[in-house]
Amino acid sequence: MALTPTVLFDAYISINSNVISDHGNKIELPISVDEEDTTAFGQTWKARVGALKDASLSLDLIQNYVNAQLDSIMFPLIGSVVPFEVRPTSAARGADNAAYTGNILIKEWKPIVGSVGKLVVVSVSFPTSGTVLRQTS
Repeated sequence: MALTPTVLFDAYISINSNVISDHGNKIELPISVDEEDTTAFGQTWKARVGALKDASLSLDLIQNYVNAQLDSIMFPLIGSVVPFEVRPTSAARGADNAAYTGNILIKEWKPIVGSVGKLVVVSVSFPTSGTVLRQTS
């Protein structure tokens, strides 16, 4: 099987059914699992099993204060658990463009951040709440 490199040009980002892809310029969805040590007496190597899974959705978003745009979408969601969907491209879900879906807790929002003369880019990280699914249809 030949390697098919991916360059992100057109990632899809939806939060609470609001498509905000045109505001994003960085996306990360790290998924991890807690490890539990199951080593018993008599063993000379550690033994482990996977336990609870965890994830978070981290985004860099170009801020926009226009009505019905990014800040007015995100600000009311602070403290809420809402659905999300991300994909490598804005094309429909498929075997070559899997969607990752679930719920996130909007635990933070940074309405204003930046320096004089610089683009306002908001870096946020939202923990997931419940299962993250990989969907191809």
